Amino acid sequence: MPDEIPQTLTCRVNGERLTLSAGTTIAELLAARGWAGKRVAVERNGEIVPRSLHAQTTLAEGDVLEIVVAVGGG
Repeated sequence: MPDEIPQTLTCRVNGERLTLSAGTTIAELLAARGWAGKRVAVERNGEIVPRSLHAQTTLAEGDVLEIVVAVGGG
C-alpha cells in the first residue's frame, strides 16, 4: 500500500495551534485570518519571510509563525 499524502498540517501561529489544509501558503493564511492587504511582518521558524514570497511560501508540518500586524494611530 503506498504512503498516503497528508491532507492537513499542524502549525503554530502567534502561539495558537492551527490545523490547515496541506499546501496552504502564507498568503492564504493571511487572507483566512483577515490580514490580507494589511501591513504585516511574518516570521517563519525564526526567519522573516519577505512579502514578495508570501504567495509562494507553502507551510509545512510543525512550522512556527509569528505574525505582527502594524496598527496606525497616534
